[in-house]
Amino acid sequence: MTAKWQDFQEKVEHCLCPPGNGVFTVNTAKERKAALHHKLYGQTENIEPLWKSSLQDLPTSEHKAVMLGISSDCGGGILRGANWGPLFLRSTLIEQQPQAKAFDIGDVRVIPHLLHDKYLNEGTISNCQKALYANEQSDYHVSPLSITEDVCTDFYANFPEKGIFGIGGDHSISYPLTKAYLKAKREQGKKVAIIHFDAHTDLLVERLGIDLCFGSWCTHILEFLPSPAHLIQFGIRSSGKPKEHWESTFGVKQHWAHEINERGCEAVIAEVLQQLRNDGVDELYVSFDIDALDAEFASATGTPEDDGLNPQQALTILGALADEFLITGADMMEIAPFTDSSLEGKSSSETTLREGAKISAFLLQAMNK
Repeated sequence: MTAKWQDFQEKVEHCLCPPGNGVFTVNTAKERKAALHHKLYGQTENIEPLWKSSLQDLPTSEHKAVMLGISSDCGGGILRGANWGPLFLRSTLIEQQPQAKAFDIGDVRVIPHLLHDKYLNEGTISNCQKALYANEQSDYHVSPLSITEDVCTDFYANFPEKGIFGIGGDHSISYPLTKAYLKAKREQGKKVAIIHFDAHTDLLVERLGIDLCFGSWCTHILEFLPSPAHLIQFGIRSSGKPKEHWESTFGVKQHWAHEINERGCEAVIAEVLQQLRNDGVDELYVSFDIDALDAEFASATGTPEDDGLNPQQALTILGALADEFLITGADMMEIAPFTDSSLEGKSSSETTLREGAKISAFLLQAMNK
C-alpha cells in the first residue's frame, strides 16, 4: 500500500466510525444498531476492530460505489430526525434490496450541535478535537460538513475510479459531498452535471444568517459546476418565487412537479437528454431529497409536500439518464424515520424507507456499472 493510502486510512479511522454509529447515543436505538452490525459483521460486540480491519479491503473492492453515512441534522429544517436516516436506510437496503451492493466505509463522527468548522471559534474547535480525537491540537476537523468534505476530497484523490454514495442526514450534507466530487471531476477533465430531485429549490443565499444549510447548499456549489445550467432540478413545487425567478437569477434548469405530471416523463426526459448531449456532459451526480416524492410516499421527512412525483416517475427519469450517462456519485437525503407528520406512525416510516431504498438501490447499481 502507498503512503498516500495509509494516510487516508488513518484519517478514516479517526474521523469516521462503524456504519450505524454516526448518531451519538448510549441506549437509544441500541437494538437497531446491533441488528445492523450483526448483518454486516456477524456479531454485535467489538465492532470497531472489525470495521477498521474491513477498511483494508477498500483498494481491492469490486464495488465502485462506496457508502458513507452522515448522521447530521444541524443544517436541517422544520421537523428534525434525518440524523437517523443512515442507520435505518442501510438496514432497509439489506433487508429489501439485497442486490444493491457497495463498500461501506462507515459514518462520519458527528457532534450533533455542529454544522461547519467556519462557524466555530478556536476554543470550541479545540474542545471538540479533545472530545473526538483525545487531542485538542489535532489536525482533523470537528464539524460534519467539514469532516465530510475533507474525507471525500482525499477519497477521490486515492480512488478516482470509485464514487461516494452519501446517506443523510439533512440536505446541507450534499454541499461537501458535491463540492469534493465536482473539484475531483474537474481535475480529471470530466464535464459533469448535478441531477437534483427535491420539492424545494435549495437556492437561498442564506437562511437566518447561515449560508450553508438545507435550503442553500445548491447556491454554493454552482461555482464548481462547468455551467450553472448543469444543475438540473426535478420535482420542485414548494417555493416562494416562480420558476422563472430561479432560472433567470441563477441560470439553473428546473422541471417542476406539475410540469412532469402534465407533460409526462418522456417529454421531460427527451428535453434533459438533449441538453446534456449538447453540453457534452460526461458523468452525473444524483442528489435525491426524499421529499421530491409526494407525501403519500414520503411523509417521514422534515418537510413533506403534496403534489409531488411518484416513485415510478423518479425511477423512469433516473433510468433514462443512466442508460446514456454514467452516474458516478449520488446521495439520499432527508429520510427521518421517527418523524410522524402523516399521523400514521410506523406505516409512514416503513413506506418512506421502502421507497427511499428502491431509489437508493437503483443509484448504487448504476454507480457500480
